[in-house]
Amino acid sequence: MWQIILAAGWPIWPLIIASVVAVAIIGERAIALREDVVAPKQLLPELQALLSQGEVGNDAISRLERHSMLGQVFATALATAKYSREVTKESIEETARSVAHELERYLSTLGTIATVAPLLGLLGTVIGMVELFGAFTATGHDVAQFARGISVALYNTAAGIVVAVPAMIAYRYYRLKVDALLLDMEQQAIKLVEIIHGERN
Repeated sequence: MWQIILAAGWPIWPLIIASVVAVAIIGERAIALREDVVAPKQLLPELQALLSQGEVGNDAISRLERHSMLGQVFATALATAKYSREVTKESIEETARSVAHELERYLSTLGTIATVAPLLGLLGTVIGMVELFGAFTATGHDVAQFARGISVALYNTAAGIVVAVPAMIAYRYYRLKVDALLLDMEQQAIKLVEIIHGERN
């Protein structure tokens, strides 16, 4: 591996850094976007049971806020339950925007890496071509410099693609997952609002 890095020259280093950042983001989002962490399925039935028993006070709302992101939305709904349905919905939407921002954390960076990596690879290709043509002189050509130019060009082109493709796949996957989580949270929040205001049993 070290020999490949040496053969690719200094243009490979930005791609190595980008790949490390991309792997870190992919791993972090894989942990942070688990459904049982963000929007546990059992939370609404448990909360509905507590509501039916009249056991939801300030302590319960505080625990909900710390429970999960869906818990934060539910806590907002309960905290504004004494107001009209419209006020409750507006408060939930404000909390949901904050939750959405948290769910989308680092995804723009991952998308940027997926977009920029091929360009970094292209930069390495251009630098390799410059070295390659620099091998030709009026008296002949330097075989070692010619070979190095080819190595720099090809390795950086390949590295740019290798970094970009997984990063783009992961970016698209996590975008879809965030959208699905937000939709599920919205539907559960609507059910809770209907329960609070007596429109659903």
